[in-house]
Amino acid sequence: MSKKGKLIVYTGASGVGKGTIMKMLLDRDDTIRLSVSATTRPPRPGEENGREYYFVTEDEFNKMIKNDDFLEYEPYCENLYGTPRKAVEDMLNQGLNVMLEIEVKGGLQVIEKCPDCTSIFIIPPSMEELERRLRGRGTEPEDVILQRLETAKTEMTFKDRYKYVVLNDDAEKAAEEVLNIIHSEGKTTIN
Repeated sequence: MSKKGKLIVYTGASGVGKGTIMKMLLDRDDTIRLSVSATTRPPRPGEENGREYYFVTEDEFNKMIKNDDFLEYEPYCENLYGTPRKAVEDMLNQGLNVMLEIEVKGGLQVIEKCPDCTSIFIIPPSMEELERRLRGRGTEPEDVILQRLETAKTEMTFKDRYKYVVLNDDAEKAAEEVLNIIHSEGKTTIN
């Protein structure tokens, strides 16, 4: 009988460095897989369908909701995002640790459905540093940056609902802390 993997809800405010830490985790632990979410937002330069996200129309997304195909879904910055349930279950059943890099409210949905999941919230050293990181990306217009900063302020109020809070003032250190958390946790059951 194979060991079931762990479900890891991994979140934090936009621009906090989740993606940077995630790349380090995937490089360091071959039992970790990143769940690919579906979204109605258009791809950013360099993104590929099925790699960063499954880019779908709003009609396709709504059909997936109707068919109960999502573990969680949530609107975020005028787009829809969701975690396809079957892909996550298949990876967990293979003994892989599945990371859901999702937005905060979607993460809370998963925590409610799967209370034995490992939940991790990444925080920035300060809101000023978060703004610097968002602007440094150079991927979004000013109105989107301002919207993300406002959203981030609200998201930060939910950090205490996650089991672990990790400060990202140094990505290497934060990645090590997240790996230690993953290795210390038990398996997950999806309801």
